[in-house]
Amino acid sequence: MRMVVYWIAWGHTLKECPLRQHVMGEEGGSWNHPIDTGETPEDGAHFDAIVVGGGPGGSAAAGYLAKAGKNVLLIEKETWPRDKICGDAVGGKSLSHVKELGVKDTLEATPHFRVTGIVFSSPKGHQVRVALPEEDVQRLEAGYALPRQQFDHLLFEQVQATVREAGGKVMQGADVREVLYQGAGGGEDPGSGSGDLRHAKGVKVRVGGKKGVESAYFAPVVIGAAGYRCPVAKSMLEETYEEQMMDRDHYCAGYREYWDGVKGCEGNIGDIEIHFVDTVIPGYFWLFPVAEGVVNVGIGMVISLMDKQKKKLKAMQADVIANHPLFKERFANATMLPNTGRGWQLPFGSPRKKSALQPRRSASQGIFLVGDSASLVDPFSGEGVGNALVSGEIAANHILEGKGPEEYQKALWAALGPELTNSYRMQKMSRKAWLLNWFVGKASKKPAIQEMMTEMIASKEAQENLHSPWFMFKTLMF
Repeated sequence: MRMVVYWIAWGHTLKECPLRQHVMGEEGGSWNHPIDTGETPEDGAHFDAIVVGGGPGGSAAAGYLAKAGKNVLLIEKETWPRDKICGDAVGGKSLSHVKELGVKDTLEATPHFRVTGIVFSSPKGHQVRVALPEEDVQRLEAGYALPRQQFDHLLFEQVQATVREAGGKVMQGADVREVLYQGAGGGEDPGSGSGDLRHAKGVKVRVGGKKGVESAYFAPVVIGAAGYRCPVAKSMLEETYEEQMMDRDHYCAGYREYWDGVKGCEGNIGDIEIHFVDTVIPGYFWLFPVAEGVVNVGIGMVISLMDKQKKKLKAMQADVIANHPLFKERFANATMLPNTGRGWQLPFGSPRKKSALQPRRSASQGIFLVGDSASLVDPFSGEGVGNALVSGEIAANHILEGKGPEEYQKALWAALGPELTNSYRMQKMSRKAWLLNWFVGKASKKPAIQEMMTEMIASKEAQENLHSPWFMFKTLMF
């Protein structure tokens, strides 16, 4: 349950949207301006590490390596300012990293929504509010939300300066077309020591579109951090190992819109909401404020379950907004912001039964995957930024310590596996309407359960109680 506070709702396009006026003001913030990343490196240049992707995971990996004095090439496919359809929230797990990377104070000085609690509802309409720990809220470490264009810009701008100060290079508008290898192909397990397994040695990059210039850059290690379509992940999984990159049982489809004037979502501090609506089960519907009066409204469902429904998420959401008794009055005077309806996919970190490597292969000779590229999105809450930052640091530390892919794979799952496994259990539980009705109904009347849920958010130690059937039985039944 701890991960729910870091809920990641799917992003939006700010460039031509009235949302900018709510979040940025008429003039716009610094995150709406270009970032000067210096000169493009010469063709054939060598680095200590190449990082593909400038989002949270890639920025974290590049930042930690550069802070240790490594010569890094950081590559971003888009040109800043750029939006990212992945999320709008930053929570406790993320804050230590944004502080370490030099962004926390700057971020908190910009407009954002402070999260103080989470509201859940069941298919029958029972509701329970889980307050975040008051001391965390007072320290601004419980959770807050702001557009990903804003967050990613602030993080990337700081990290690219750190990379360049350490002697590295940064590229924008650079499309990685190919991962370069030395040695023969093969399908050995990571860390097996097989001489037949090819070792990544660099990337081929194109700048300037389809008719642009291609250059090759080299490093003993390449970090894949370019999201669920990451070319490094695709090359490693599908080409080297002939393994499946996308598993519809472990990918989520999401659809979201931005609305202004939703009743109960006013102001810049308050709750996020997750609703298990009868017409949406086995998915859920969310209301996620991002600025004064502006709310990220969306619906999500595991893709394989959506296949069985034979329904479109956009139509399902429209029906909930227009007809559901819990929401139709709240949206009666609300307005959807134009051009904000977007769909996306998120790769969950839920454990795979048929895989020896969890949640899937995350490393190979010369390759480390982080964030969405490593399929690390929380399967219940949708949290992605925190896990991307954590994995970016783990990857950087393993590279600095000279550890191999097998050690990284184990360390990554040791750090995130317990939470991801718990969240997967909760996701499966949420597919059963009768169980949701019973649990939320019980929680709404029993303060002890609400306290337990708050503890699960606040404390890793308290989460261990989820593994104790006796603890859960006592809490729920007495």
